[in-house]
Amino acid sequence: MILSRLLARALPRRRRRTYVGRVTGSITARIADGVRSIAPEAWDACAGSANPFLSHAFLSILEESGSVHPRAGWQPLPIVIDGADGAPAAIAPAYAKSHSQGEYVFDHAWADAWERAGGRYYPKLQVAVPFTPVPGPRLLLRDPAQAPALIAAIETVTRAHDLSSAHATFVAPEQVPLFENAGWLVRLGTQFHWHNQGYAEFDDFLETLASRKRKAIRKERAAAIEGLAIRHLSGADLSEAAWDAFWVFYQDTGARKWGRPYLTRRFFSLLGERMADEVLLILAEREGRPIAGALNLIGADTLYGRYWGCTEEVPFLHFELCYYQAIDAAIARGLKTVEAGAQGEHKLARGYEPTPTWSAHFLPDPHFRRAVADYLAREREAVAADAEFLATMTPFRKAAAE
Repeated sequence: MILSRLLARALPRRRRRTYVGRVTGSITARIADGVRSIAPEAWDACAGSANPFLSHAFLSILEESGSVHPRAGWQPLPIVIDGADGAPAAIAPAYAKSHSQGEYVFDHAWADAWERAGGRYYPKLQVAVPFTPVPGPRLLLRDPAQAPALIAAIETVTRAHDLSSAHATFVAPEQVPLFENAGWLVRLGTQFHWHNQGYAEFDDFLETLASRKRKAIRKERAAAIEGLAIRHLSGADLSEAAWDAFWVFYQDTGARKWGRPYLTRRFFSLLGERMADEVLLILAEREGRPIAGALNLIGADTLYGRYWGCTEEVPFLHFELCYYQAIDAAIARGLKTVEAGAQGEHKLARGYEPTPTWSAHFLPDPHFRRAVADYLAREREAVAADAEFLATMTPFRKAAAE
């Protein structure tokens, strides 16, 4: 039975608390009826405050705005272990998925192979932040001792509902061993992040680059902003007019990249209402009219670049708003890192360095698991070799280069 139907029938909506059952020792887990069914302070006590995408505010906005919904192929099913005090001690931000869109760790080939072999790949269980390739904890732990039990609960849900698999994507490095110790398969990926070495201003960063790269970046920046005004909006400066402009940019990029934008217009209004101080919206304007924009979220030590779009094509403006302005903002705020989203080897020339990412995968069927494990072993070698090569292509000065 499809998981969404099973849960819908389990209890009346106002009383729905579906129990996974005993997962280890005396520990019992339950499936909550979405993030919004959990008190914000209880969720955030597990999630912490460093990563804005894991906050109750962000994840509940996705639900309330209709961006995350069973009809969109994302059914929220947070898996919760309650502590002795009755409050959540551990939470997995889990979703039943009826497709593999909006994940950025691609398993379409796995789905095709499993279904050609006679299996049913969907629905599957996804432990992730929807539409967000940002590394972070996937086991939200007020009580770190509950990590093994929470992984066991994810496995129990997967087996009990005859799901093909469970996937924890963009797992924080410190949590990867927890999944490995539980026997999950680990997949290696690469992103490109910029690292702040204590720079006081952008020119300090440029001084670490080879002279040819410095000149190229200066030319790019000058060409990109000629005739334009650049505005950084956060907190009370965010307005519905700004979101209207950015919505047009977002729709254009989304339609070209993945066919249908994932987020609704209401998502951006709610983001501005409830997380304004954690939002940095960078707009480029020509004679007071926005023509391009880049949306970032601000974490404890990281600036996270998420979405970009434009209504006027300007050479290098994408690089300016998404990469150079992000560096400017990170330096000004004393942030350690800029994460500019998934993929993009063109980020190398802009001072962003290859950085490993990890995901973890639970496949109950031993034959399917063996086939995927073999694939991942070969893929890991290729990804590691590629990352090693990319590291030699960074624009930073070499000892004898100048």
